[in-house]
Amino acid sequence: MFSFHHVALSVENLDASIAFYGVFGFLEVYRWHAEQGDLCIVHLKQGEALLELFCFKKADAAPDSSHTLSRDLPRIGIKHFALSVGDIYAAKGHLQQLGLAEGVDVVKGRTGVEYFFLKDPSGILLEVVQDKRLL
Repeated sequence: MFSFHHVALSVENLDASIAFYGVFGFLEVYRWHAEQGDLCIVHLKQGEALLELFCFKKADAAPDSSHTLSRDLPRIGIKHFALSVGDIYAAKGHLQQLGLAEGVDVVKGRTGVEYFFLKDPSGILLEVVQDKRLL
């Protein structure tokens, strides 16, 4: 009856965010502009996943706690979203070559998965995860 549809993010710089998520295979499939010019919404698609980007001309900054995982997790609300990979170390190496994963460590989590976190151009946390439990 129900299936997952999308994740929505409010971003500071639409072009930078589209380029960043393009590295992960997301392609723009829809764009809408408000007549007043104060909002643009873009849908990016990767396989069945849909990422909705909101870019407001006048946006409110995220709280400082949202930029550090250890401070963000205890705060009520959506934390991050994750992209799955088959080889966490190959993914990390690829992203390091692109300058996106400097100083990033692969961690084995309490739930048994290996992961690392990146920040997008707006400082939003993105998890890259290898979950062998799902194989």
